[in-house]
Amino acid sequence: MAVGDSALSSPMGPPVCEKDSKALRFIEEMTKNADSVQETVLAEILSRNAKTEYLRRFKLNGATDRAAFKSKIPMIKYEDLQPEIQRIANGDRSPILSAHPISEFLTSSGTSAGERKLMPTIKEELSRRQLLYSLLMPVMNLYVPGLDKGKGLYFLFIKSETKTPGGLVARPVLTSYYKSDHFKTRPYDPYNVYTSPNEAILCPDSFQSMYTQMLCGLLERKQVLRVGAVFASGLLRAIRFLQLNWAQLAHDIRSGTLNPKVTDPSLKNCMTRILKPDTVLADFVVSECSKDNWEGIITRIWPNTKYLDVIVTGAMAQYIPTLDYYSGGLPQACTMYASSECYFGLNLNPMCKPAEVSYTIMPNMAYFEFLPHEPNSAVLTQNSPPQLVDLADVEIGKEYELVITTYAGLYRYRVGDVLRVTGFHNSAPQFQFVRRKNVLLSIDSDKTDEAELQNAVSNASRLLSEFGASVAEYTSYADTTTIPGHYVVYFELLVKEDSADSLGDSVLSRCCLAMEESLNSVYRQGRVSDNSIGPLEIRLVKSGTFEELMDYAISRGASINQYKVPRCVSFTPIMELLDSRVVSAHFSPSLPHWTPERRR
Repeated sequence: MAVGDSALSSPMGPPVCEKDSKALRFIEEMTKNADSVQETVLAEILSRNAKTEYLRRFKLNGATDRAAFKSKIPMIKYEDLQPEIQRIANGDRSPILSAHPISEFLTSSGTSAGERKLMPTIKEELSRRQLLYSLLMPVMNLYVPGLDKGKGLYFLFIKSETKTPGGLVARPVLTSYYKSDHFKTRPYDPYNVYTSPNEAILCPDSFQSMYTQMLCGLLERKQVLRVGAVFASGLLRAIRFLQLNWAQLAHDIRSGTLNPKVTDPSLKNCMTRILKPDTVLADFVVSECSKDNWEGIITRIWPNTKYLDVIVTGAMAQYIPTLDYYSGGLPQACTMYASSECYFGLNLNPMCKPAEVSYTIMPNMAYFEFLPHEPNSAVLTQNSPPQLVDLADVEIGKEYELVITTYAGLYRYRVGDVLRVTGFHNSAPQFQFVRRKNVLLSIDSDKTDEAELQNAVSNASRLLSEFGASVAEYTSYADTTTIPGHYVVYFELLVKEDSADSLGDSVLSRCCLAMEESLNSVYRQGRVSDNSIGPLEIRLVKSGTFEELMDYAISRGASINQYKVPRCVSFTPIMELLDSRVVSAHFSPSLPHWTPERRR
């Protein structure tokens, strides 16, 4: 990405309007003074929260300078904060972490002990998030002209929410945003008009929401200039939905009547106003969707689409080839970098190739520190506290783990994201998202680590022991060739001779379900409520397969003494070797248990 002012200039020339000009000036001002903005942010956070129980515990005594903060406040993980979070969740309203009252919890896609992490937030954070959103289109308008001449077809959804024992709502950050007045009563902006009405986005039933959003997208197909979802996986789910439901959608368009499965009263009323019989459009939908070849379907149905707006960094990169196939190679724009804990920054060159995406951290969002990421170094101890690096002092080419201090009351909190510095815009660094720490498998917003997978395999093995078998070796991968994607686990079994015949499909499919029941609540919600993950698959491989895997690794230079079976594979030759040794495949026969309530 370009460095300096050039990142905010483009062949299109100056900003398209005064509002954009103001937003771009703000980006320049923040990034030119990154270090002093960071100093101010930290002082604001520490002074307003000086009397909180947490800061008093570490005897900060009202100090707001970096030196005192760094010497007295420890770096923490979620588990360190869990007792305080549990007290807030149970109804303790005293200023534990934040002087401002905690307004709700944002549920993270990361989990702790199998449950979503609860991130405390305060009301003003909505305005801070809204500020970052307001910068996205002014940047995009520099690269793509004419976005005020049409609409965006965005597949946006709310997810289920729950209440903590103390009465606070707990829900994902985007659900919180879509349900807020910032979103629901947003002022008209010609550069940010969606085909989906609010009633469709806010419908809690995922089928009715997707159906009506797709229907509206088809009705306004010629006005659509960009197609998007939050994650790449979400956009592919929408394409799959169209493959399964185009006949009914075409029927509704032809007759001007709404699918009786849409029962939500406000959504029905809204769609009745929009839907009018259109035989020509219905014939078009049938002629395109009934073809066997769906290559380029996005541009065939929405011919004026200029780009896809989806996150394709990190685990989502696995979906890039499929998006290319369905879109005819349209640019894939990654516009911003955010999480439940904090919104971090934006991509100042949104039309770059997915592999080149770098995010510029906006120094006004929180106080950022960076833990040098040295995967092979010894475990950090209390006696040798790590030296965290400030935002303005990171070095190009180095990798760091992100550590944040937020207005809502997280102090030196390890987010778990590993970032690589690619350059600077003015004095603000730009980062490539490398990966989430310790994540092995991910299809959508789920994140399964090695310990969770091991636990799931142990539970399957326990079931197999009743039939005289056990799991000798295993590995896995996230199969994204199916929509939705699903987890594939390769088992090599140790089977007693007299037990071989008793291991039929029913036993192994029960093993699949036993594994799913063992996985975290984000995975199970993806299976049960969001339909974003398909049934888990176990592929049995021939005896001796994992020995062949080791031989292959050693032939490529691995040390026989240090060789460990990889618990997740993505290297094509290894996957081809495994698949060539598969003797049978088995799928989970039903959905695992999931409810919005937390297991407490």
